[in-house]
Amino acid sequence: MNQRIYLSLAHIGGSEQRFIKEAFDTNWVVPLGPNVDAFECSLSDYLGEGRYVVALSSGTAAIHLALILSGVQTGDEVICQSFTFAASANPIVYIGAKPVFVDGETDTWNIDPALLEETIRDRLHRTGKKPKAIIAVHLYGMPANMEEIAKIAGKYEIPVIEDAAEALGSALNGRKCGVLGEFGVLSFNGNKIITTSGGGALVCRTEEQAERTKFFATQARDQAPHYQHSHIGYNYRMSNICAGIGRGQMMVLNDHVARRREIHHLYTDLLKDTPGITVMQSPNPEYDSNYWLTCILVDTKLAGKSREDIRLKMEANNIETRPLWKPMHLQPVFAGAPAYTNGTSERLFETGLCLPSGSGLTDEEIRRVVEVINGH
Repeated sequence: MNQRIYLSLAHIGGSEQRFIKEAFDTNWVVPLGPNVDAFECSLSDYLGEGRYVVALSSGTAAIHLALILSGVQTGDEVICQSFTFAASANPIVYIGAKPVFVDGETDTWNIDPALLEETIRDRLHRTGKKPKAIIAVHLYGMPANMEEIAKIAGKYEIPVIEDAAEALGSALNGRKCGVLGEFGVLSFNGNKIITTSGGGALVCRTEEQAERTKFFATQARDQAPHYQHSHIGYNYRMSNICAGIGRGQMMVLNDHVARRREIHHLYTDLLKDTPGITVMQSPNPEYDSNYWLTCILVDTKLAGKSREDIRLKMEANNIETRPLWKPMHLQPVFAGAPAYTNGTSERLFETGLCLPSGSGLTDEEIRRVVEVINGH
């Protein structure tokens, strides 16, 4: 049996252990510490535009706190992209709010701006009030059409939470994903562009927002000599150990992004003459995807095989692949939630496959994946 090719493994750069050792040597093995401060500063510098970054335990925690800071409360409606991972939507329910799902557009696969505005108008008509926030996702590293989304959100004065969990290193018109909304959300899960073994961050526009985020993320303790709490808080801060991993990973971030793009270009070249196989591409040069995962669509009639046929054959050859996300409006847990659909995400789910794309993969491994797709 050939050695297994994984979808997207963590890729260690070599400097991580130095920062972890430093934390142990100085006994900073608790949440907060010098590594956390330095990691936040390096992320802020990387993203630019004077943003404030707060390191947290997960990207999910970041979405949760962004919703709180956006003023979302029990009973409010929050618009969420339907074609995404469940972590984009779950925090809406944590607060007791109600998700309203909006389908994607065909070129980026992300939330459709025209359908977004239609949804806002219909919710206003049906409920008498506008949704409290919008969660837009940069799926698989492809930037959403944030300029149009921001115009619509601004027109109705609704804050946009930018889920850039899969898009660290991606950019739109030269601006880094993560700074395009009122809040930006990053993830450092083990399969992302860089990892802290687990973790995330909330990107804030103002220092006040960042301080408020830290307050809620550290159990919302009031200023008092004793433990006093006027708000419900959460244990959401990143540990100094995990942040040490992140500091080391920041040193290889640009290399990791460059390699993911090389892998995508190699797949594109190797599959260009394969009938029925389309590799997802940026709509135009303004969209600079990190290509966190390279994704293909399978036209069964032209390819002579389905997405599922290819997935099963990959598994038989010890290669990990994954169907595209099942839309949230089709998930049992969100049955009954309002959904504004156009068929895009359902079609993508039925025909799409994520290919191995980790930055540690070799060209030879990519060619092996393509050989299986081509039936060799």
